[in-house]
Amino acid sequence: MSDTLLYVAHSANPLHLDARMANRHGLIAGATGTGKTVSLQVLSEVFSAQGIPVFMADVKGDLSGIGKPGTMNKIIAARQEEFGIENFDFQGYPVCFLDVFGNQGHPFRTTISRMGPMLLSRLLNLNDAQTAALHLVFRIADDKNWLLIDMKDLRAMLDHVGKNSKEYSTEYGNISTQTIGTMQRGLLMLEGEGGNIFFGEPDFDINDIIRTQSGKGVINILAADKLMQSPMLYSTMLLWMLSELYENLPEVGDQPKPKLVFFFDEAHLLFNDAPKVLTDKIEKIVRLIRSKGVGVYFVSQSPSDIPDNVLGQLGNRIQHALRAYTPRDQKAVKVAAQTFRPNPAIKTEQVITELGVGEVLVSFLDAEGRPSIVEQAKMLPPHSQIGPITDAERAELMKKSFIYGKYEEAIDRWSAYEILKEKDQQLQQQQLQQQQMQQQQQKQQLPQTQGNRQPQTTRKPTIPKKKTSGSGTIFKSITQTLGSRQGQMLVRGILGSFTR
Repeated sequence: MSDTLLYVAHSANPLHLDARMANRHGLIAGATGTGKTVSLQVLSEVFSAQGIPVFMADVKGDLSGIGKPGTMNKIIAARQEEFGIENFDFQGYPVCFLDVFGNQGHPFRTTISRMGPMLLSRLLNLNDAQTAALHLVFRIADDKNWLLIDMKDLRAMLDHVGKNSKEYSTEYGNISTQTIGTMQRGLLMLEGEGGNIFFGEPDFDINDIIRTQSGKGVINILAADKLMQSPMLYSTMLLWMLSELYENLPEVGDQPKPKLVFFFDEAHLLFNDAPKVLTDKIEKIVRLIRSKGVGVYFVSQSPSDIPDNVLGQLGNRIQHALRAYTPRDQKAVKVAAQTFRPNPAIKTEQVITELGVGEVLVSFLDAEGRPSIVEQAKMLPPHSQIGPITDAERAELMKKSFIYGKYEEAIDRWSAYEILKEKDQQLQQQQLQQQQMQQQQQKQQLPQTQGNRQPQTTRKPTIPKKKTSGSGTIFKSITQTLGSRQGQMLVRGILGSFTR
């Protein structure tokens, strides 16, 4: 059998996902408790076995077991016998644990500048006018090569623009102090949700999730159980990752297998209350990123959670059970059934409500890119452990990781905050010197009380030469850092992140 056919489910016969079509994206849908997490685990295993790296978010905290061999139980034994599987070997897969908070994985950070104004405005819950103003703030920072690395950099930049709005209004447009205040309040809220930890350096290199180990693709698992307490930060962070992949990976066209498979769990959070302009940009990224060798698989409860212009891009479908307790649920079942190519032997709409745990409706793209007719099937059992590993086992796997030690220690180099602080100090020093000079001139202009005293020679006060500070070196360093990626002009992509 061809190495491009990945055995993932079983009906009357084995059902395969063609690796050549894996970059045409996919959808895993189903109600809570129907087995989506295990399906996600099975797919990540078959991709990894073919040398395809995987990224996924562990929203419930039970996917870490992928790094440890599984054990036999009654359900797995029954599936093996039913499917006629022999020599089923339990094994763990190479994993890399990541965590924004740095507790359950290697620290995962980015900078304010890299995320860009569009995604950041979503985090700050800004309206259209406020979003436009934030774009202007970023433009000013980009033009001056002032890196916005962390939260204090952006706060300092907002304060600077607010105090000097008249200076910038001619070239960039008006920015009101009320708008600046709204952004500052949004930053305070974001900081309380973990933004002060997520934004910083060393910032994560997106290429570090595209690695193999001993011929297997590394499965990158982002701890998201705590992160999910801030749904907007979670969804925006994953969207930023997609944007980074799209903007920075080279075009490769259709390949025998993807360079990376990206699972976006709880995908409905991405589209909740998203403005049309953002949804359109997401659709564009999903449509075009496959030419970069990336397959995107959305995981959600219902296909109706995904906008039609994005849903139409998802060629490979795995549908778990849906419950139809309410009229809205019944509508969702009907929508899910209509997304499949009909099979005369199956009443799709009825079967969706009758599927048991681990049972699915499946439709994959064939070698010509055509969706297969829907089939009722059961997912294969995973080779790795179902459920989480212990903290000690996680720590041991982290020490063996190829990025161990790369991101653990946070750094705080010179950036916009330090530059603007130094400018303020220099301004205060100049104002003090001017005040002292004026006081001295006033003393010299007092009436002479002794007529025979020779007039004093007026000496100009000596103003100390401005000392060469570290800022010149910092500007040079920043320019070189950005210049290696952008050249003289900083260029932002579809969602506002830097292009390389």
